[in-house]
Amino acid sequence: MITHIQGRLVEKSPTDVVIDCNGIGYFVNISFHTFSQLPDEENVKVFTHLLVREDSHTLYGFSTHLEREIFRLLISVSGVGANTARTMLSSLSPDQVKEAIASNDIGVIQSVKGIGLKTAQRVVLDLKDKVLKVYGLDDVSTVSSNTNKNEALSALETLGFARKQAEKVCDKIIKEDPQASVETIIKQALKNL
Repeated sequence: MITHIQGRLVEKSPTDVVIDCNGIGYFVNISFHTFSQLPDEENVKVFTHLLVREDSHTLYGFSTHLEREIFRLLISVSGVGANTARTMLSSLSPDQVKEAIASNDIGVIQSVKGIGLKTAQRVVLDLKDKVLKVYGLDDVSTVSSNTNKNEALSALETLGFARKQAEKVCDKIIKEDPQASVETIIKQALKNL
């Protein structure tokens, strides 16, 4: 198994890169998240997953260990292939995928283009226990704080605040008080927006 490739970045596009490693050019499929994380400088390192099929050997590259682990978890789900997993990691950050699975947030998974309700439900059902165990997340607090955060975000968006800015403020509030109610999050956010 090729675990990482380090070398000179020859080509870079939103879906793939070519890395020259001691005179050999490796074509590596990447997610948009990895594309945005890779520097434009010549020397790069990507963590890889080699997918061996009957008719091809395909390399997938990731900017972090976490992204690679989430990719491996996703492709372990029946009906989720490498391209679907890559699309998910292009639409959502690895942390967003991890949190959505841990909190049973099927809507977030389903928001990815090409993911239907049944596939989203299967991803959450198959991976929730693994994600909670591997990343040491507390099931109840993650679910309640995420639900409260989502409700507060919806309310703030309805009031006309930009989602990204409101999300940053809500994340900060939840970090300080993980058990904050929806009302508390909204009140605190209105003071800080």
